[in-house]
Amino acid sequence: MLTVGVIGCGYWGPNLVRNLVENRRCQNVLVCDLDRARLDYVTQRYPVAGATPDFHDLLDDPAVDAVVIATPLSTHFPLAQRALESRKHVFVEKPFAHTPAQARTLIDLAEEQGKVIMVGHTFEYSPAVQKIREVIRSGELGEIYYISSSRVNLGLHQKDVSVLWDLAPHDLSMIFSWLGEYPVKVAAVGRDYVQPGLPDVAFVDLVFRSGVLAHVQVSWLSPSKLRNTTIVGSRKMLVYDDTEHLEKVKIFDKGVNYRDPETFGEYQLSYRAGDIVSPKLDSYEPLQAEIEDFLRSIQEEGKPRADGVSGLRVVQVLEAAERSLANGGEPEALHLDESPIATRRVPV
Repeated sequence: MLTVGVIGCGYWGPNLVRNLVENRRCQNVLVCDLDRARLDYVTQRYPVAGATPDFHDLLDDPAVDAVVIATPLSTHFPLAQRALESRKHVFVEKPFAHTPAQARTLIDLAEEQGKVIMVGHTFEYSPAVQKIREVIRSGELGEIYYISSSRVNLGLHQKDVSVLWDLAPHDLSMIFSWLGEYPVKVAAVGRDYVQPGLPDVAFVDLVFRSGVLAHVQVSWLSPSKLRNTTIVGSRKMLVYDDTEHLEKVKIFDKGVNYRDPETFGEYQLSYRAGDIVSPKLDSYEPLQAEIEDFLRSIQEEGKPRADGVSGLRVVQVLEAAERSLANGGEPEALHLDESPIATRRVPV
């Protein structure tokens, strides 16, 4: 049984505390936050074993096996580094770090200490996302042509990071998991309409070595909440709508076939419109599965699905996208090692 400390009890922290308290692998949960009101809120709602405003109390406690960091991005690296130096297993909410150099340091330090390092890419644990990964790997969609996603709503504006760093990690981590590869080029445009210096809308275009294109739209300025992804393949198409309660994933037997011209100037296109199928999905909370993966990896000395390398790759792409955005959308070349992704896209 493990004792876990949670640093940061703001917007997402209480959800992490709840799932830790409910997990059979976790014996005690300790919480830490500078805001006494947040500590009072959490301690009144959940049976935590202790609360403190000083994170040193958790790191210096030999009974604490692991820490979960749910604080502003600027504090991720120093807190995670201190935790690893204190020989704690570490879970860091997305984004993993502010720079690739910071991410690499944490990965190397975790390896030196023999500790688990994990990033909070919660959507990778979603039943819908797992089903989509299964469908793509099966070849049912055929060769993947392109992916287009929209993750927009009105708020929540962050004080220390742009919408790119706040929302895009969700879609990037899902796309990388689905395709089993990383992009070779990224371009981004965006604007800071509300807070000067912090873009609140961004459009990111990715090019993969296999030829797949991906477009990611993220925004804090939208009249409605959208969590929608379209995947177009040579055989079928798929739509994932995370705001749907029942049919989050739909597979469309739709497509277009091109026939080579038999005579000069002639060609023929045939359009196919068949059944629409909504596959059955497992029913569980993604965050519950994510916490289980973290704790199981600690106890069984394994590697979590969303490990430090997964966090590093997303940070590398975010940094390149941010450079492109600052340069008016100029594409940025990427040279990422693809070996950490074990699951490759099944050729058709």
